[in-house]
Amino acid sequence: MVATAIFLGTYVVLALGRMPGLRVDRTGAAIIGASLMVATNVLSLDEAYQAIHLDTIVLLFGMMIVIANLRLSGFFSLVAEWTLEHARHPITLLAATAVTAAVLSAFFVNDTVCLVMAPLVAEVVGTLRRNVIPYLLAVAMGSNIGSVATLTGNPQNMLIGSYSGIAYGTFARALTPVAAAGVVVLIAVLAILYRSEFSGGTRVEVAPRSVAVDRALLVKSLAVTLGMVVFFFAGWPIAKVAIIAGALLLITRRVHPEQIYAQVDWSLLVLFAGLFIVVAGIEKSSLQPDLVRLAGQAHLENGGVLSAVAALLSNLVSNVPAVLVFKPFIAHLPDPVLGWLRLAMASTLAGNLTILGSIANLIVVERSRGAAEIGFWEYSRAGIPVGLITIAIGVWMLR
Repeated sequence: MVATAIFLGTYVVLALGRMPGLRVDRTGAAIIGASLMVATNVLSLDEAYQAIHLDTIVLLFGMMIVIANLRLSGFFSLVAEWTLEHARHPITLLAATAVTAAVLSAFFVNDTVCLVMAPLVAEVVGTLRRNVIPYLLAVAMGSNIGSVATLTGNPQNMLIGSYSGIAYGTFARALTPVAAAGVVVLIAVLAILYRSEFSGGTRVEVAPRSVAVDRALLVKSLAVTLGMVVFFFAGWPIAKVAIIAGALLLITRRVHPEQIYAQVDWSLLVLFAGLFIVVAGIEKSSLQPDLVRLAGQAHLENGGVLSAVAALLSNLVSNVPAVLVFKPFIAHLPDPVLGWLRLAMASTLAGNLTILGSIANLIVVERSRGAAEIGFWEYSRAGIPVGLITIAIGVWMLR
């Protein structure tokens, strides 16, 4: 009962975003929940240490260092700027924006892609005197959709990769088609909803803009990143490859280490560690047999059921905590690998349903403030159809 109370209390705060009446955020809730599991002797301190899945933490940390170097080199801005310059019509500009956000997010965490692309797209489209909103929605939703394709696209996929042991190439082969179909759906939905923006044969001319690029750092970062991706697909342990790539990029005379460390999301790493311990506590408790029985009764082996529950939970407590909730269930499914793939698909694509479904969405809204005001309904009238259609496609493709 104690473990259950701690588990439920932690997830209530995760759903609300902070503890009512106190200045406790989601990361704080995970720390408190993990500490209570130890304080109440649900877990010993050694068991709590062992519960932290270091492969996931190391993978996240290594990827953060690689992405920080690419961002400081100007890589993301350079790609986004080149893409926008070569679009000649509004619909082409929309498609280029969505595809670029998706492709970059497939290999680099989607939040970073949105941080760079949102203000650039808002500025460029604003100077063309076009409606900025559909292009910004293409950034947010495109980054979410693209991130479903690989194990390094977002934090929940990294977590699933570490738990499931699915190879990088196997995961990509299963979910890249879902991402590709999802981008097509996104472009079609936005073109229909904002047809006045895309009707006619209007041409757009984006004037070339200078982008600050550190060429030496760019070449080095791209070389290391390319090698990292090659080793990912070759089947090497992705946590090992990521941290070695990050370490190689720290060997430099050009970049102060503080610039890199400042871009590491330390609170996310701590959130992961805390949630690992909270979930380990509930797995050890007497509730575990009930959870296994509940999984059978809920028919989570059915792709539609699992995807629907994952999508709902992801919008209530966020993607990463939702994935951790499913961990005790997936191992007891008839096909655990398929279960993990479905969970990755649904928990990621569910981020497009509402403006609160993904951190990437909130980043786009905040970074483009002043250029456009994207409210809950403005987002949802595109996000709900995109989310529901893409999840349905994912269920069908992973049947």
